[in-house]
Amino acid sequence: MERHIRTVDDVLRLLDGLFAPEADRWTSGAASWWDGFYADRDRPVPFFAAKPDENLVSHLDRGLISPGRALDLGCGPGRNALHLASRGFEVDAVDLSPAAIAWARDRAREAAADIRFHCGDAFALTPDGAGPGGPYDLIHDSGCFHHLPPHRRISYLALLDRSLAPGGHLSLTCFAAGRMGSELPDEAFYHQSRLHGGLAYTPRSLRRIFSGLTEIELRPMRDEPPGSPHFGEPFLWTALFRRPE
Repeated sequence: MERHIRTVDDVLRLLDGLFAPEADRWTSGAASWWDGFYADRDRPVPFFAAKPDENLVSHLDRGLISPGRALDLGCGPGRNALHLASRGFEVDAVDLSPAAIAWARDRAREAAADIRFHCGDAFALTPDGAGPGGPYDLIHDSGCFHHLPPHRRISYLALLDRSLAPGGHLSLTCFAAGRMGSELPDEAFYHQSRLHGGLAYTPRSLRRIFSGLTEIELRPMRDEPPGSPHFGEPFLWTALFRRPE
């Protein structure tokens, strides 16, 4: 007989277990689902191209965010980390997948970009030299948030609380309800033990979840044509939030 639940982290890990093997998509499991996803670099996946998010480029071009320390959360092959480094940011980039990090490092080497890459669980990393810490002037998330189960929003908000500097910005891209992702209520995911490929969000739900931050912009991502230098898909929301001073 085990009575091992003592802390919030114990509860979160228990809930993670309900979604195995899908839990490898947000926890540092031994065999990462994402390694298989990134194994073939020639797959025709839109966000495999070395193009930054159109909203990130727009925020920079309009002066809504300025160079400083940045964390690229769930960096994948490093396309946004590379752009941030090219615009003068000091960049930490983290991803669970060794295959993604290896690809991102190759790209950074080719571009002579100085980026600190970390392979692991961003929720578990601390500013002790083992990984990214903070505070960050910008945390950019292009597609990590919508792959988290509802209970891991607690971990996400805790990461923002300890790592986002006062006056810093969260730049977020996630599935838009009615266009992409599952619209089941939160509790239904626990009954089914599945995330159905990712969670859809409405502007109202995003504003509620990030109510501790100030909304700067929330809009659909622009649809960028194949020849564009930027990534953009209309089934995604883009949002920019600012942490109060």
